[in-house]
Amino acid sequence: MYKKKLAIAVFLFFAITNIQAQVTFKPGLRAGLSLSTVSEMHANYRPDFYIGGFGEINLTKRYALQPEINYIRQGSNNVARNFIDPDTQTERTVHQDLQMSYLSVALLNKLKFAQFQVQFGPALDILLSDNLAFRKTYNDLSFVTGVAYKLPSGLGFEFRFKKGLLDVLDSDYYHNNSNSHYFFGDYNTNINFQIGISYSFETK
Repeated sequence: MYKKKLAIAVFLFFAITNIQAQVTFKPGLRAGLSLSTVSEMHANYRPDFYIGGFGEINLTKRYALQPEINYIRQGSNNVARNFIDPDTQTERTVHQDLQMSYLSVALLNKLKFAQFQVQFGPALDILLSDNLAFRKTYNDLSFVTGVAYKLPSGLGFEFRFKKGLLDVLDSDYYHNNSNSHYFFGDYNTNINFQIGISYSFETK
């Protein structure tokens, strides 16, 4: 029994040592175009930008963890709102561009195949500012997935999809008549596409 435990301990020691020898860390920056909308609002995508920093922790040749902090401007353009005008007691419709900015803290998994990468993981989005009249939550939880192509120089090209999980606004205030045709008409979540570049710095 003692020899068996000793053999396991020796194996674990060399395994951990081997992993530590392979681990590398590369900080980097990322920025690009943010295209976003709010689901079930039948509105237009809002073009804006995102910018942030990350640290790529390469655990093996094929796998890395990437914590990130990003500033992302989201929202939705041309959102319809139906309401009863208190002066005329008639129904009116107005359109408004919704703006929301988040500090997004993410932890992504990266699967690497030569220069091609697959990315996915969770994110916590902390609301910094908005022009919503009525909201249901100040912060959001989201899931991020995407692909990237990284050049040997450290420059990379990214395409991501980020889907919010929480109901972010009160659709009793922001709504239009066509919402009733959708089963999830009152479940209004952030939808965000990101197209941009990244750059990883070499470290010694």
